[in-house]
Amino acid sequence: MDGCLLHVQKVMKKRPVAVLIVGCLFIATGALGLAYHLTDFKISKPVESELVWISLVRLLAIVSGVFMLLGRNWARWLALAWIAFHVVISFPSIRQVVVHGLLLVLIAYLLFRPEVRAYFNHREPAPDS
Repeated sequence: MDGCLLHVQKVMKKRPVAVLIVGCLFIATGALGLAYHLTDFKISKPVESELVWISLVRLLAIVSGVFMLLGRNWARWLALAWIAFHVVISFPSIRQVVVHGLLLVLIAYLLFRPEVRAYFNHREPAPDS
């Protein structure tokens, strides 16, 4: 257990600013979007499947942001997949495709800088048995 605590403290000290910014943006985007769409849930009417999918996508943003802050490499890839998904669903609006495409490029740039790659490629301690 102490090994996990030391690992978390070590990761916290070395977290690059880019990870902090992108992680917090994903958490905020997911939370705000989820809060906005939760107002569409009504007890008096059946839940629409589209609303469930939207909520799951918002939750993925939150999960990605939280685990990026914890140094999990898969969360970086989830964040890229999340924004790439938004590029695809932006069609046929060229403006939305451009905006989401630029965000994808910016996020990819930030999450694949050398110091960020080093942060995500740390070795995780083996769990205590």
